[in-house]
Amino acid sequence: MTAEPGTVRPGGRTARVRAAVLRAAGDVLAERGFAHLDLADVARRAEVGKTTVYRRWGSVTGLVADLLVDMAEQSLPREETGSVLGDLRANARLVRRTLADPRQGALFRAVIAAAVCDERTAAALRRFYEVRVAEWAPCVEQGVSRGELPEGTDAGAVVRAVSAPLYYELLTTGVAPDVPAAERAARAAHAAAVAGVYVSSEHPHPSPSARG
Repeated sequence: MTAEPGTVRPGGRTARVRAAVLRAAGDVLAERGFAHLDLADVARRAEVGKTTVYRRWGSVTGLVADLLVDMAEQSLPREETGSVLGDLRANARLVRRTLADPRQGALFRAVIAAAVCDERTAAALRRFYEVRVAEWAPCVEQGVSRGELPEGTDAGAVVRAVSAPLYYELLTTGVAPDVPAAERAARAAHAAAVAGVYVSSEHPHPSPSARG
């Protein structure tokens, strides 16, 4: 079976070519947006032959899909502070720094815009966030095991609740969230989780006395 373009992890010179092409693609997305992403232009910026780019990625959407895979692989690992609130605050700070970065923030806006009208980009973006949520979910699961959160808390839902208001602020105002916004997002998600808002439907919601 032939692998989908942009999905095989290369090594050696091929890895260097991939890195150069993905860096160039990210630059174009950050500078000009998805509408101006062109494989020939990316090849020129990366100083790689056009034939190589077309053969490996096949299309603009194939290139964006691989870029998102690479971004997920390169993302910083989760930070464990010993408490759920501390971990969620660390997650919120990481998301805020990413969105406030001139290149990364613009890149995410371009990819999100492209995902609205292109299903392959949308699928790649969903996979990217699945990886990031899975990376941070153990912080919530550990909080449940320590008794900080109710049994049955949906760890993924809590992690998504931290980043959701930060992305919403960026997309609706065009301004990157600031440090206080990250703090509010983490505290709001934590308070809701403690209150049992994210307990899955398979588990009964604990009474206030049970939560202490």
